[in-house]
Amino acid sequence: MIIIPAIDLKDGQCVRLRQGLMEDTTVFSDNPVEMAAQWVAQGARRLHLVDLNGAFEGEPVNAVSVTEIVSAFPDLPVQIGGGIRSMQIANTYIEAGVSYLIIGTMAVTHPEFVAELCREFPSKVIVGLDANKGLVATQGWAQQTDLHVVDLSKKFEQDGVSSIVYTDIARDGMMQGVNIEATADLAKQTSIPIIASGGITNMEDISRLLTQAHHGIIGAITGRAIYEGTLDFKQAQALCDVG
Repeated sequence: MIIIPAIDLKDGQCVRLRQGLMEDTTVFSDNPVEMAAQWVAQGARRLHLVDLNGAFEGEPVNAVSVTEIVSAFPDLPVQIGGGIRSMQIANTYIEAGVSYLIIGTMAVTHPEFVAELCREFPSKVIVGLDANKGLVATQGWAQQTDLHVVDLSKKFEQDGVSSIVYTDIARDGMMQGVNIEATADLAKQTSIPIIASGGITNMEDISRLLTQAHHGIIGAITGRAIYEGTLDFKQAQALCDVG
């Protein structure tokens, strides 16, 4: 299991939101490239980038920052989500050197788009499923559907999706601990590898995730915890490497 630092981009800054609320923002850096460098220096094996403006507006807004990070660390896998809602946008990111495209809203509203992307960019597509009490939310979490996350995930099993980033909205940015039960349940019920997200706070959360990793949990995204210091990134990755 790998620990994946999150860099959430809003108006060109590195921020974190609480429960996806744009008005509840904490700014951690005015220089996303420098922030990326900090995690790279500590041994990050992948970075998780989110264009928050893009998630709400439906098109990339912080693409310049994404491109700068990818250019600065060409050998580091980078996954990007937020506003990828056309083949043209996807192609632009891939040509810029992004390793993985995270498809959220479009995966729910136009699942055929995921299949199309997987055909065009094999092994480079991640589905981002954000859920509250098991029900999927879209549009930067602004709209909740009546679709259950497990049922939706099964629809992508034949498409060649690389993995699913599963985020528990109720816990994201709240430092309340990761939803182990829901994450493990999803991993058990789908053949697609799961990347856990939302609520990871400390080493206990990492330890608990590791007990369920054998079900298919291949990574854990963490943001606020490593920025505020409740979780030591290097220590967390070292624990995962030991198993």
